Amino acid sequence: METILIVIDSDAELARARALVDRLMESDRPEDLARLAAQARLIAAYEEEKWPPRAPAPAEVIRYLMDQHGLKRADLVPLLGSAERVDDILRGQRQLTLAMVQRLRARFGVPADLLLPPASAPAAA
Repeated sequence: METILIVIDSDAELARARALVDRLMESDRPEDLARLAAQARLIAAYEEEKWPPRAPAPAEVIRYLMDQHGLKRADLVPLLGSAERVDDILRGQRQLTLAMVQRLRARFGVPADLLLPPASAPAAA
């Protein structure tokens, strides 16, 4: 399969690059496999630049953990406090205290940084 790599600078070029990857995946030729790897890296670089990954909010992490462990809001009361506090946290209206983060980390075995709000950028002087 004779082909060149597509440098991606638009969504249209992204679509062409993805189609090329689909074609290259069907080939067993070493040169096509090398092109496949290179084109996949170009796609990943474009996607990360256009849609940079973001850390989930602590409330999203807690909802995910609840889903994975089959828990209800009431199950979080021993970890977070009252039912009202649990609701406020899950709505993102209240931040977790350090003690809450420690209890959640111990209960679910997740890193504390997943439960902490993102660090704010330092103010310019």
